[in-house]
Amino acid sequence: MPQTSIREVARRAGVSVGTVSNVLNRPDLVAEATRDRVRAAIEELGFVRNESARRLRRRPEHTAGEFGDQPRRAFGVVVEDLTNPYASDVARGAEAALNAAGHDALWLSSDHSAAKERRSVTLLEEQNAAGVLIIPVGLGSRDISRLRAAGMTVVLIDRDAAEVCSAQVDHVAGGEIAAAHLLGIGRERIAFVTGVPEPQPCVERRDGAARTIVEAGFGKPATLVQDALSPTEGQAAAHEVLAMSPRPDGVFCANDLLAIGLINELIRVGARVPEDIAVIGYDDIELAASAAVPLTTIRQPRRELGWEAAELALAELGEGKSHQHRQVVLRPDLVIRESA
Repeated sequence: MPQTSIREVARRAGVSVGTVSNVLNRPDLVAEATRDRVRAAIEELGFVRNESARRLRRRPEHTAGEFGDQPRRAFGVVVEDLTNPYASDVARGAEAALNAAGHDALWLSSDHSAAKERRSVTLLEEQNAAGVLIIPVGLGSRDISRLRAAGMTVVLIDRDAAEVCSAQVDHVAGGEIAAAHLLGIGRERIAFVTGVPEPQPCVERRDGAARTIVEAGFGKPATLVQDALSPTEGQAAAHEVLAMSPRPDGVFCANDLLAIGLINELIRVGARVPEDIAVIGYDDIELAASAAVPLTTIRQPRRELGWEAAELALAELGEGKSHQHRQVVLRPDLVIRESA
């Protein structure tokens, strides 16, 4: 289909082309009612700004603005699921660091699909993005080599890879901390709840918890695998936990969404948390403190993780061939609330 032009937007909104340009680039110069009218026309017509052409009309790779006459580039931030508060917080952290350096972030979601991830990365490559910061689903060494050959920086988030920079959290330690806390409050029959697809960080949490429990002299914890890492699947897991024999007296969930759904359903059917079953989650999302019983959890430094990933990408962009890949590892910490 033909691309909508800025003139068509101006005609639909009943304003000049210059006013549309101001709404796109300097919205503070335009009255609020006019801004709303122009944005409505943009939405109605499906107008997409041609960034490549816009850059060509200016000095190459430069824009003027709050950062002065500095090179300004766009970086892709590709996460598994933007509806997950963990992923959006990571993306916000990355965007904050990129904005502070005068660059832009383009948020994309793979939705746990390797095919969609591939399309997103190809789009960034076609748009001449400076780099990609990615929580990978299917990205492999060959893909990374192709992107780097195209001049893009590549930083993996929450994954390890020797051939590129990475920023991650020590999830094995997080699992160890969670299990040690449950054992420390006297829980002996501990279950782990996770979901599919199970990202590598969740596997590492499970492994760290299992090792801690076995080393304490107890059997390997039972693992319940749900269809997703979501509150709804946490509710389903609650019924499975209650049906187990012997019934667990402690549950470690792979993320907070599962844990919140689990707690809410346990309370709904009359189980006491933490008296009957103590529950601990992972992430410390904003909703964790407002569960039916406020959630004890392992806090990930989510925004810091995104910030560190962006810093690595910016360092590689600035250092060029002299850049040495680095792996940044952050440590999670325990947040104790009423659920455990």
